[in-house]
Amino acid sequence: MTKPILSLKHVSKIYPGNKALVDVSLNVYAGQVLCLLGDNGAGKSTLIKILSGFHEPTSGKIEMDGQEVVFKSPKDASARGIATVHQFGGTFPLMTIGRSFFVGAEPMKGWGPFRRFDKKFANDVAVTEMQGLGLTRITDGDRLVGSLSGGERQASAIARAVYFGANVLILDEPTAALGVKEAAHVLRIIMQAKHRGVAVVLVTHSVAHAMTVGDHFAVLIRGEKADDFAKGERTREQITDLMAGGEAMHELEAELALLTGTIPTIN
Repeated sequence: MTKPILSLKHVSKIYPGNKALVDVSLNVYAGQVLCLLGDNGAGKSTLIKILSGFHEPTSGKIEMDGQEVVFKSPKDASARGIATVHQFGGTFPLMTIGRSFFVGAEPMKGWGPFRRFDKKFANDVAVTEMQGLGLTRITDGDRLVGSLSGGERQASAIARAVYFGANVLILDEPTAALGVKEAAHVLRIIMQAKHRGVAVVLVTHSVAHAMTVGDHFAVLIRGEKADDFAKGERTREQITDLMAGGEAMHELEAELALLTGTIPTIN
């Protein structure tokens, strides 16, 4: 296997009275999807904040292409090609698709006092990039972002990150608030980004969504890495039980015992 584009090595984050992350090591590879699984409070958000430059680890280190890096701010992470798309996509409902796509990096035309936003260029690029990731029904960059579905907004944010050169794309629960069809569309966009060679870190609590697109998986429980495995090495049931700390199987056994009138064996 090629060298990882991004590595966490023995990373911990300690707050007063709270060990948010404890000795977590992970590798992220170009053209692959690493699924970071865990229930609420597992440490996923803390890990995202460290990778995004919002927090520095208490101990351990981050490497990119084999070289240690230190992120003092989100700007530092962005400069190294790490883009984070949060649950609601960071889009602007009252802006047009083209303007929202380029917010903070507006293309301009003209010179001196006559410089102005190049709407045509922005619209053309936004539509082309979104269609390139499978959003074929987006044909008008002048449409308001607010007219897009939740899945289309997520896809727009992913397309924007890829266009601006992200080589590591961190997606924070991108399907959490979406229906079945919308979630499926976002998962297709993730696969498109992967096929373009982007390294994707998908943060989710949905085992089904993770197994649809994931190449590698890591499960966090109370800040610690409980397991780290490749596609095909665990069943959906095993992963679900692991995320529940082994409680899911015990609950199932107890329910079966009630139905059958038997007493479950206690190990």
